[in-house]
Amino acid sequence: MRALSIALAAAFTGIPAVAQQFGAAENLAPYVPTPQAIVEKMLEAGHVKPGELVYDLGSGDGRVVITAAQKFGARAVGIELRADLCRIASERIKMLGLDDRVRMVQGSALRVDLSPADVVTMWLLTSSNERMKPKLEKDLKPGSRVVSNQFPIKGWKPSEIVKARDGSMEHTIYVYEIGRSN
Repeated sequence: MRALSIALAAAFTGIPAVAQQFGAAENLAPYVPTPQAIVEKMLEAGHVKPGELVYDLGSGDGRVVITAAQKFGARAVGIELRADLCRIASERIKMLGLDDRVRMVQGSALRVDLSPADVVTMWLLTSSNERMKPKLEKDLKPGSRVVSNQFPIKGWKPSEIVKARDGSMEHTIYVYEIGRSN
């Protein structure tokens, strides 16, 4: 937890290596890359199946959507507010030959249509989860899963809570099923 606190503090104080531009109402979290082991645990916890469509909110460098396609056989869409990160992820997706199953959308998670998603993954702040909650409830069909790293969605009952460790940091992964959890 200390590592997350340091990363979040660095992001909020404007250290360029981690910081995301703040101030825009659309910005839901600082850019803190999810460790690869946690990415895989999140997708496992979300019970991602081949052919399903995964949306990753705040996709950063695209590691969640790339892993969803490579290791789980899913199709995936990454939503990223920052143009530079979206470009980097798009280039990596193309280089890996995944552009037939994975795409990046530069834009706000608050504005994108999530209705095609079978699974939505996110590592946002608690306050941002609160802002996303009405959109998730409106857009997602019953049976869709929402997987949140570290921060719960207040008022929803998780169908599963998974603890995972990456080095010295423990992550709590909350899994919700639309129609069952909310």
